Amino acid sequence: MKYLSKNFTLEELIYSGTAKSRGLDNTPGEREIESLEKLATKILQPIRDKYGKPIKITSGYRNPSVNSAVGGVKTSQHVGGEAADIFVGGDNAKLFRLIQDMIKKGEITVGQLIWEGGNKTQPRWIHISLPTSRLKNQILYIYGKN
Repeated sequence: MKYLSKNFTLEELIYSGTAKSRGLDNTPGEREIESLEKLATKILQPIRDKYGKPIKITSGYRNPSVNSAVGGVKTSQHVGGEAADIFVGGDNAKLFRLIQDMIKKGEITVGQLIWEGGNKTQPRWIHISLPTSRLKNQILYIYGKN
């Protein structure tokens, strides 16, 4: 097991149930691993430390085949190892607000923070990504997407 930060492993950031069930290889290259490490150390770990409880990665790196299989857009930051979808169960809304506060206070800088699925009181999951030249601290709400 390779730790990218204190609490996050490479294995959990590249695991894909879709890849496994369809027999797709989801092994990242060096560049993607570097991005995943940056995502883990600069964004995910600070969030985990402040939240104080485990955070589940539901989707991290996705190679183009896996990304296509899950219906991801071609420009998805998941393909570059620059994004993760996270989940903490019934506290997703609380975690989202905590992340918003961290962004506002300058504790972390993200590309996008997206409230995904669910409804206006609870997201089904939270998408978070590294900042890019085009995306910096963008906060979006996408309701009802499963």
